[in-house]
Amino acid sequence: MIKAKIAELLNSDQFLQEVEVNGWVRSFRSNRFIALNDGSTINNIQCVIDFENTPEDILKRITVGAALNIKGTLKESLGSQQSVEVEVTSFNILGDANPEEVKLTILSPKRHSLEKLREQAHLRIRTNTFGAIMRVRSKLSFAVHSYFQQNNFHYVNTPIITGSDAEGAGEMFKVTGMDLNNPERDEKGNINYKEDFFGKETNLTVSGQLEAETYAMGLGQVYTFGPTFRAENSNTSRHLAEFWMIEPEIAFCDLDGNMDLAEDFIKYVVSYVLENCKDDLEFLENRLKDDEKTKPAAERSDLDLLAKLKFVTENNFKRVSYTEAIDILKNSKPNKKKKFQYPIEEWGQDLQSEHERFLVEKHFKCPVILFDYPADIKAFYMRLNEDGKTVRAMDILFPGIGEIVGGSQREERLDVLKEKMKALDIDEKELWWYLDTRKFGTCVHSGFGLGFERLVLFVTGMTNIRDVIPFPRTPQNAEF
Repeated sequence: MIKAKIAELLNSDQFLQEVEVNGWVRSFRSNRFIALNDGSTINNIQCVIDFENTPEDILKRITVGAALNIKGTLKESLGSQQSVEVEVTSFNILGDANPEEVKLTILSPKRHSLEKLREQAHLRIRTNTFGAIMRVRSKLSFAVHSYFQQNNFHYVNTPIITGSDAEGAGEMFKVTGMDLNNPERDEKGNINYKEDFFGKETNLTVSGQLEAETYAMGLGQVYTFGPTFRAENSNTSRHLAEFWMIEPEIAFCDLDGNMDLAEDFIKYVVSYVLENCKDDLEFLENRLKDDEKTKPAAERSDLDLLAKLKFVTENNFKRVSYTEAIDILKNSKPNKKKKFQYPIEEWGQDLQSEHERFLVEKHFKCPVILFDYPADIKAFYMRLNEDGKTVRAMDILFPGIGEIVGGSQREERLDVLKEKMKALDIDEKELWWYLDTRKFGTCVHSGFGLGFERLVLFVTGMTNIRDVIPFPRTPQNAEF
């Protein structure tokens, strides 16, 4: 007898073999046909039981959500909905699911809103939508590691607890071992962090970039892939307080090489899921089509999900300078007719999501890489251009999302880096180790950061980032 996953059985042509399968009941009709799913695929396998020889009290326990162990014979199905089915010889109910309680949860057969599903995040993985999303997420995660390993990058685990703020924004979650009701204080009444667990003020990391840079200076090319945290009070469909970041850092690489890497990487991981998540993506595409029908025509996407993904893999990304983008936006119809929530008035403005999406979806109609941003709106570690007012930064903009990648050529010149830190009032003593990398064999180097959830958002066609991570952490919400 072969013990197998449902995904394996559905692809099998070895009929009349004895099989054993475990799973959860998705439906049970005519007291005979069980639709069983074990999470290995979005598709169910039909299991046909001999109801005439099954006690009534046992049949009543075969309810939606119940866990079963089934043994039987794999046969070619006579039905039009599936190619194979299991003729059940014996089964065992491993876990009951009370039908009355199921009705009160999202496990009930009726369609539920995404908001309702978030309220039961511990159960939503059992729905088709979230099963598909999380299988795609898993494959994307594997593809990330696969790409970098194939290209001789070394995987580095950077600290989650840190004393530095890589972004310079200060929006960090504090970490302490002190009694918050009675913290240690110095003679001036200030909290005395010298008495804290780490002997200094520490936080949850917003980025592993600075530490990854130090490792790139010894290993050549590295990448991080781990959780990061932002204490931003942003209740939007694009922000999370806890999310995962992919951050490669490469020595002897300028901005052009960095853009090449980012584009090649994204095309690889998207191609990987197109090849390995066909059933899930087809389901998500059909789900998106149904959702699009409820929207006004002007708000509907020009491309179906699969077409959008293939558009990314099959077309070169358009590379445009920030200065050129500002000119396009200033002269655009939405700007002239005051349709933008944030009007574009002058060079030096930070672009908002509405501007980024206009460039991608309306103007160029392809993924866009913007580069050479004003120094004043970018981080201290980005390399200053010869004009003294722009830096070698780049952002990749995607349809439906806006910015999905942010990166730069790093400032390798010690004197320039010190000047930039001084101008931003960044204490050299706090980042002495980072400055050291510019003293011992400094070189041109670059890197970027990609928010993993935004990538999953794009690939699955979902519209809210809270629906592409198992248990979203957002302002006023740390449930589950």
